Amino acid sequence: MTKLLIPLALACSGASAFVTRDNVVTRTSTSLGETKADLEDMAAKLNPLVKYWDPLDLVDASFWGFNREQTIGWLRQSEVKHGRVAMAAFVGYCVQSNFVFPWSLTSGGIPHPSTDLSPPEQWDALPFASKVQIILFIGFLEFYSELYGLGEPHYTKGGKVGKYPEFKGTIPHPVPFNLYDPFGLSKNKSEESKARGLLSEINNGRLAMLGIFGFLCEQTIPGSVPLLTGVVKPYAGEVMAPFSADFTL
Repeated sequence: MTKLLIPLALACSGASAFVTRDNVVTRTSTSLGETKADLEDMAAKLNPLVKYWDPLDLVDASFWGFNREQTIGWLRQSEVKHGRVAMAAFVGYCVQSNFVFPWSLTSGGIPHPSTDLSPPEQWDALPFASKVQIILFIGFLEFYSELYGLGEPHYTKGGKVGKYPEFKGTIPHPVPFNLYDPFGLSKNKSEESKARGLLSEINNGRLAMLGIFGFLCEQTIPGSVPLLTGVVKPYAGEVMAPFSADFTL
């Protein structure tokens, strides 16, 4: 999973452009927080000590001409998405540091990289074609996440923050699971229960973001995270340049 770390970080971009009338975009509501007061209330639930903290005043940044409510929807979606990526990356980092998949990586019989290599080094060791396939797949997931309109409004236009469009019935070949709630565990939950779960997910995502960057900081700057000194292996490559091992300038 950590082979996806770098392309996932690159793929996590913002919302796509929207058509406006007279350069003014309107919206209805969002389920997680449509006003600054809603954010302040939610922040107190997420972290009673820090509470609401927006030193850069991002809620009034008006990205792409958004009004405040749309900007909040975009920011909340971005945080949920990046948190999910970080949780996958953190778990993947731990797994790939201690386990090698027993099957071949390619049809030609190339095995998965050994745990003698750190996760970033394992990424560098992948064939170039494998990296391209992974990045294209991540790009598809990102593109698909913005395909709203099939009965579900966009998260900047009143849609639910964190909701991923379903695969079933919308793509031209059978897919056994949806990316969002693949096993249908939350379909019978109340809206209140789902809201509490999303708050927990946000906190877990924030912690995972700190965790995965802690790993990478200690690897690239030994001693920068004392608790991880000697736990993770140093890495001399470029963690934000996924093809640096394939092309040299």
